[in-house]
Amino acid sequence: MYYLIILVLLFLAELFYFRIADKCNIIDKPNERSSHTRITLRGGGIIFYFGALAYFLSNEWEYPWFMLALTLITFISFVDDVRSTSQGFRLVFHFTAMALMFYQWGLFSLSWWWIIIALIVCTGIINAYNFMDGINGITGGYSLVILGALAYINSKIITFVESALIYTVLCSVFVFCFFNFRKKAKCFAGDVGSVSIAFILLFLIGRLIIKTEDFGWIILLSVYGVDSVLTIIHRLMLHENIGLPHRKHMYQLMANELRMPHVVISLIYMVVQAIIIIGYIGCLNYGYIFLLGVILLLSFIYIWFMKKYFSLHQKV
Repeated sequence: MYYLIILVLLFLAELFYFRIADKCNIIDKPNERSSHTRITLRGGGIIFYFGALAYFLSNEWEYPWFMLALTLITFISFVDDVRSTSQGFRLVFHFTAMALMFYQWGLFSLSWWWIIIALIVCTGIINAYNFMDGINGITGGYSLVILGALAYINSKIITFVESALIYTVLCSVFVFCFFNFRKKAKCFAGDVGSVSIAFILLFLIGRLIIKTEDFGWIILLSVYGVDSVLTIIHRLMLHENIGLPHRKHMYQLMANELRMPHVVISLIYMVVQAIIIIGYIGCLNYGYIFLLGVILLLSFIYIWFMKKYFSLHQKV
C-alpha cells in the first residue's frame, strides 16, 4: 500500500511539473545532434529526485549526506536545463556532491588514492549516463534494469542498502517511463534527470562494491560503459573535440541512420544489459573473468557495427 501511495503521489508531482515546464517554456528543441524532431518538455527526470526525497522523508532521514549531495547535483542540473551554466560552476557542485557521497560511503577512512579513483570513475559514469540520454525510453528503461537487479541482489545475495530506497526510486522511474517510454514522448529527462538517476545508481552500486569488496559489480553499467568509452576513443581517432556535441554513439546511428524506432533501440539496450547481469550473478565465482569476457564481446560488437554502418553517418 505504501508504494502504491508513493506511485500516485509521484505521478501527480510529474503532472504538476509538466504544467510548470509548459508555463515557463522549459522545452527541448531539436538540433543538429538530436535524435528527435518534435519540441518536447524537458526536465521530466526531476521525478527521480522526488522519488529519493520521498524515501528520505518517510524513512527517518536515512542517508542524510547522500540526500544533501543529490539535492546539490539535482539543483545545478536543473538550472543548467533552464539556463546554460559554465562548466566550472557545474564542477564545483558536482565535486562537492561527490565528496558528500564519499563521506556517506565512509570512503574517507580509506587511503587517499581510493578517493581519487572514485572521483575519476564517478565523474566518468555521470557524464556517460548523461551523454547516453538521447532517445525515448533509454534512460528510464536502462535504469529500470539496473534498479531491478540491485533490488534482487539486495534481497537474495547480500543486503547493502535499505530496500525501500531502491523500491521508491523504482516507483519514480516507472512514472517517468510512462511519459517517456513511447513513440511520442511527453517529456525528456533533461540533465536533471540523467544526472540525478546516474548519481542515485552510483550511490547504490558504490555501497554494493564497498560491502562486497568486489569491483566486478561495475558490470551493472557495462553496456553504457563500453558504448561511451569506445565512442570517445573513436572520436579521438577522428581528431574531434570530445567536449562538443555529436551523433556518433551506437544508439544514435541506430536511430538516425538506420531509422530504428527509439523504443526498439531502448529495449535492445535493456535486454542486453539484463542478460549480462543474469549471467554475472550465475557466475559469481568467476566474476572478473566474466566481466572481461563481456567487455571484449561488447567491444567486438561495437567495432563490427561501426565498421558496417558508420559510413552512413559520414554521408549525411
